[in-house]
Amino acid sequence: MDSMRKTALIAGVLYLITFISSIPAVFLLDPVLSNPNYIVGAGADTQVIGGAFLDLVNAIAAIGTAVALFSVVRRQNEGFALGFVTARMFEAAVIVVGVVSVLSVVTLRQAGATGADAASLVTTGRALVAIRDWTFLLGPSLVPGVNALLLGYLMYRSRLVPRLIPTLGLIGGPLLISSAVGTMFGVNDAVSVWSGVALVPIFFWELFLGLWLTFKGFQRSAPLMVEAAAEAASLDGSATTVPSRSSVAATAGVA
Repeated sequence: MDSMRKTALIAGVLYLITFISSIPAVFLLDPVLSNPNYIVGAGADTQVIGGAFLDLVNAIAAIGTAVALFSVVRRQNEGFALGFVTARMFEAAVIVVGVVSVLSVVTLRQAGATGADAASLVTTGRALVAIRDWTFLLGPSLVPGVNALLLGYLMYRSRLVPRLIPTLGLIGGPLLISSAVGTMFGVNDAVSVWSGVALVPIFFWELFLGLWLTFKGFQRSAPLMVEAAAEAASLDGSATTVPSRSSVAATAGVA
């Protein structure tokens, strides 16, 4: 049971790290994302690099949440648990692609260019920012909807946390997916009422999950926890009833 609590704590802290890193990164990266001529301007490279670093931390923490929870949620459904890990790794990989594109803009800006070279450099910079914009849509926007459906189902069925928490994920998952797909096909903008409404339940799903796992852990009344406790008790009982090698040897010597 202590190992289960440690697992919940690690997963919860990593979820909170994704919040602490991803939200400030949006503001730190704004200069390079909002200024089409950033690559030939004065630049705020230290700020942008800091934002890219926080995105990298977010990606690593995202993988960590899946790895930490897999050993527990696979008891409920191994296929869904493996799908969650795979989707989380895909999300992280897409985020890293965006980080590389932003850092490439910084590198090219520091190299400097004038005249015709500057004009071509601006085009290159805009292309790299466009790549980052698409990675943001596919990574932190589309895939988290899939993650919410997979992990939300596992948490809802297993009752490892209060069912209200995964219900938020099960509601927000389809909304976020529909919003991201709508943006891909030009139905709605990336910043719109639809995307804002879709983001709210996902935001609170991951926040409440991180807080609950950090400060409360898994519910001990959950069937998976009862099963794990029974297995641990069974193993302890077997260990006490099986004679040790030294006692067997001593008995043999006496005989």
